[in-house]
Amino acid sequence: MSRAPIAARARRDRLSDDLAGIATIARLSLFETLRRRLLWALVGLTLLLVVVTAWAFQRLLEASPLPTEETQLAVSQLLVLVAFMFSFVLAMTAVFVGSPAIAGEVESGEALAILARPIRRADVVLGRWLGFGIVVVAYAMLAGLGEIGAVALTTGYLPPHPLLAAGYVALEGLVLLTLAVLLSTRLGVITGGAIAVVLFGINWVMGVVGAAGAILGNDAIRTAGTLSRLIMPTDVAWRGAIASLEPPAALLSSLGRGSAIFAVNPFYTAAAPPADQLAYTGAWIVVGLLLAIALFSRREL
Repeated sequence: MSRAPIAARARRDRLSDDLAGIATIARLSLFETLRRRLLWALVGLTLLLVVVTAWAFQRLLEASPLPTEETQLAVSQLLVLVAFMFSFVLAMTAVFVGSPAIAGEVESGEALAILARPIRRADVVLGRWLGFGIVVVAYAMLAGLGEIGAVALTTGYLPPHPLLAAGYVALEGLVLLTLAVLLSTRLGVITGGAIAVVLFGINWVMGVVGAAGAILGNDAIRTAGTLSRLIMPTDVAWRGAIASLEPPAALLSSLGRGSAIFAVNPFYTAAAPPADQLAYTGAWIVVGLLLAIALFSRREL
């Protein structure tokens, strides 16, 4: 009998076992996250926040002395501000669930029990990321669309691309989750989480500074902003969320909001991120996971 069919069948069996292992770890990670009281407390607070902001937006609209166009612009900017708060909460959630992904199992000794079974270390990394990623994306979509829908019902303002806005925020959360999982392969839970949070803050500030540098013609600052997006592309996703929530360009032009001063606003962007930046963000996540697998594979338990 030829060895080729045997080798092909062995590869198929290996692939099937890997997929089964990833699915098992992902399911366990999902159930583990759903059992945490902090997650449900976060969901409850998010629902409360949606109700409160909807009420505040309605009161703002009733008391506004501005024309309809300027009122819509004000509502859109406030909605972007609320979206930033949601993105920050989502980033903290991604770090919270991602930091113990590997480090927690290693510190508690659970990794030895899991890896004693026919499950590879790569399956653990991918399974943990997939399970936690489902939670991050689900929270981003439900919370984001819930807030946008509440604002639309109370003020009548619906952003141009609400689904894209929630998707961009979810992408930002996945980048933070990938970074947290990567750091957890070598660092402790608290150390890795703290580093991820600080890097997220630095990256957001550098994104604002880089945009200002581009407007002011400062090549050094603009280059620094570009490098920050290459190192960790959370700003790419955030800019996409802003672009999806802003009013149409015709409204901005009619109100004379195309000036350089308005463009430096950290809650404004002239255009959505181009396709190459989004492709780079996806590639960054893939490379981050591959690096996490490589580092965890070489770690002594």
